[in-house]
Amino acid sequence: MPGAEEPDLATLRKDYGDAGLTEDAADPDPFVMFRRWFADAQDAHLHEPNAMVVATVSPEGKPSARMVLLKGLNDGADGADGGFAFFTNTTSRKGEDLAHEQHCALLFPWHPLERQVRVEGVAARLTDAEVAAYFSARPRGSQLGAHASPQSRVVASRAELDARYAEAEQRYGGPDGGPVPVPPDWGGYRVRPEMFEFWQGRPGRMHDRLRYRRGDGGWVVDRLAP
Repeated sequence: MPGAEEPDLATLRKDYGDAGLTEDAADPDPFVMFRRWFADAQDAHLHEPNAMVVATVSPEGKPSARMVLLKGLNDGADGADGGFAFFTNTTSRKGEDLAHEQHCALLFPWHPLERQVRVEGVAARLTDAEVAAYFSARPRGSQLGAHASPQSRVVASRAELDARYAEAEQRYGGPDGGPVPVPPDWGGYRVRPEMFEFWQGRPGRMHDRLRYRRGDGGWVVDRLAP
């Protein structure tokens, strides 16, 4: 707004301290710990608690980050590959980055709870069966949008996007048409964690940070200085 006073970013702060995080209270399994905190985020009615930042790096070494939705979590206890699953266009920028460098990072920013969870790991493509199962459960509008949008590519205008969506509707029979197939460039990834960090705000910026690292005999837990 013209004439509005600019905020003083240096003075914007909040003193944390609603809760703490001790080693005794932390579960030795980071997947169990994550599920516990995720349940807290749901119980607190946070907006989209499964929203997470995915950070990747390009072949030129340029980092990039964006929000996606966590759509699957498996701790590997049943013999399956454990990790955090999300879906996207595999020719998008993140898809191209992950095709070059599978190491990536996730961040869950649960600010109202004065918590965040960081995850670093290696991404692998989900199977065609996993992708098809999730795609078939998506709302029809989202299925059509996946066909209409050349994600991360330059388009001439909003009108072009609308025309592409209308064409997809016509091709697959509109809202009451038959099944919409999975687009050839649409898929998913599972990030297998190599590191978790659970961050809890504390007074005086003396925050609690517990890091889990994969070791030869299981997970190793360290406390990091804030």
